Amino acid sequence: MKNIKTIAALMACVLLCGCGTVTESGSVSTETPTAESTQSPVTIESSVEKTDEAGAPGEIGENGVYTAEGYAAKLNYPLDEKSITYAAMRFEYVYEQYLKDNCDNVYVSIIPDKNYFLAEQNGYPALDYSELTEKLTSQMEYAEYIDIFPLLELSDYYRTDTHWRQEKITDVAAHIAAEMGVTLSAEYTQTTLDVPFYGVHCRQDNISLEPDTLIYLESAFLSDCTVFDGETDSYIDVYNMELAAADDPYEIFLSGAKSLLTIENTSASTDKELVIFRDSFASSIAPLLAEGYSKIILVDIRYLSPVLLGRFVDFHGQDVLFLYSTLVLNNSVTIK
Repeated sequence: MKNIKTIAALMACVLLCGCGTVTESGSVSTETPTAESTQSPVTIESSVEKTDEAGAPGEIGENGVYTAEGYAAKLNYPLDEKSITYAAMRFEYVYEQYLKDNCDNVYVSIIPDKNYFLAEQNGYPALDYSELTEKLTSQMEYAEYIDIFPLLELSDYYRTDTHWRQEKITDVAAHIAAEMGVTLSAEYTQTTLDVPFYGVHCRQDNISLEPDTLIYLESAFLSDCTVFDGETDSYIDVYNMELAAADDPYEIFLSGAKSLLTIENTSASTDKELVIFRDSFASSIAPLLAEGYSKIILVDIRYLSPVLLGRFVDFHGQDVLFLYSTLVLNNSVTIK
């Protein structure tokens, strides 16, 4: 992997020194977001009562978590237009600095959070997801929008966690790939963790739900894939089983929060490459997309400043996908 050791060394320096945040002009600020600045935009008093569709009273916990239809979710409300604009501004910075003259095929796709299926239907305040989508995409005219909302339903998500279930999103991966001109056809074997999965909502509030089961997908091509971690200068597994019994088993997917990863598919029948700008939802779908590419580079600009991106990624005609959940877009202070 060309220059991979140099990239890893630079990455280590950046992570040790700290990147700071980025101003609108693209300069680096050393100011660190406070805990208050990274809170969800919703403000709710503890134990506010609502009414679900069956007419039974429901409660919103002090951390904004509620349960309905056997699922837990944290309210993502109201729509923060400044947050959407800020996210679009940072994406445009990436486009202007690195993609405009180097990558012709740029795409954006938005992942709805569980509130899309639960909140309004059960009497809770809900975002206008159509408005959110329009506000972001209208500021990203350089990117082709890939709509995945119609492919998703509540059962595609964990009951106790924010994320989608990998075994439920093979159709989503196939649709995204097809829109980028790539065909996915792999068959998978499902493997279930032998430990219960208590998702993030169990840590956010005291909820009365049975734990989830976590299933991951295995395939012949995934067995041939290698994953390089730019932070640690080392190769990691697609599924990190050491994290299966940790606080957040979802982190088995590509080892959780990482600023820069490279997946290489050594059995790929193509030399096509993909760069994904992403949040944590991409950890479980990127391995599925790897079937159609020789290399996928995953960049999380919540941890790696776009100002420094050119030191670590060589943009040279790859497909580029901005793949973000509405949770991050509506709270984009986390993006550098």
